[in-house]
Amino acid sequence: MVFLARNLFAQAQRRAFSSTAANAYKVAVLGAAGGIGQPLSLLLKLNDKVTDLSLYDLRGAPGVAADVSHVPTNSTVAGYLPDNGGLEKALTGAEVILIPAGVPRKPGMTRDDLFNTNASIVRDLAKAAAEYAPKAFVLVIANPVNSTVPIVAEVYKSKGVYDPKRLFGVTTLDVLRASRFISEVKGTDPTDEPVTVVGGHSGVTIVPILSQSQHPDIEGETRDALVHRIQFGGDEVVKAKDGAGSATLSMAQAAARFANSLLSSISGTTVTEPTFVDSPLFKDEGIEFFSSQVTLGPSGAEEIHPLGTLNEYEEKLIEAAKVDLKKNIAKGVKFVAENP
Repeated sequence: MVFLARNLFAQAQRRAFSSTAANAYKVAVLGAAGGIGQPLSLLLKLNDKVTDLSLYDLRGAPGVAADVSHVPTNSTVAGYLPDNGGLEKALTGAEVILIPAGVPRKPGMTRDDLFNTNASIVRDLAKAAAEYAPKAFVLVIANPVNSTVPIVAEVYKSKGVYDPKRLFGVTTLDVLRASRFISEVKGTDPTDEPVTVVGGHSGVTIVPILSQSQHPDIEGETRDALVHRIQFGGDEVVKAKDGAGSATLSMAQAAARFANSLLSSISGTTVTEPTFVDSPLFKDEGIEFFSSQVTLGPSGAEEIHPLGTLNEYEEKLIEAAKVDLKKNIAKGVKFVAENP
């Protein structure tokens, strides 16, 4: 298991910005002028698989597009605003849609506090995506991901275009943090520290499987502190930015990495990474979505892997995660039912 994880992690690192592209794709970023959207747009401009980069926001997107268009890579960039059918133009023909749109977290706020504002934003963008690019792969970044992914799913179901294999909640930042933080504990290179992180994308729903990492010996207070830091790493950034935002740069890198993995997979190179998807793992307990290792391929989420062997400590973390996840998912479903 450790050997497999190490190899999968190394492959993902090497693929991050490949110099050759088997295919070319239109990628749309909805919320491109925001704190995540701007660095994400730059990183996507550097990805040679992206030949048509489409940037949309309520304001500022044409400026971001003009700025990143000067980066000398072989892709075109266009920025759109809501007027003159901008959202339709941004989405039409897109193979991949990333949604970082929404308000950022501020000190004292949980991801759930963001719900009322971001739920409406994500719902409306999902309606447009379902209409103008129903076959696109949708990568949801807007928090709270545990609720916004179900919102997109419910909108797509209402439009009759839902394909569970094409909808993803981006949880990659939890994976990157786990690699970084465990390397700080052990004094190692984080690029060679694969850690599987499962569950969801907020607080106790984030479950790092340290027993399957290269350091299953981490125990006691060290383990507890490490797990807590991975689960609540976003709070460090929110506090350090002192009201000026949340994790934007690291989130942009995480989203760019997952987008690249997906683009590689639909080009024919199989990739396996954790992501929050419509999952069979705990459906019998009423939990429709769950993050685990997922093998990506041309059709999207082609194989959802089980969690593997867990120790007693991790089993307890999973049980706690399921309690919150069930509530978070239900909240998203209820929102669309009451606010179609």
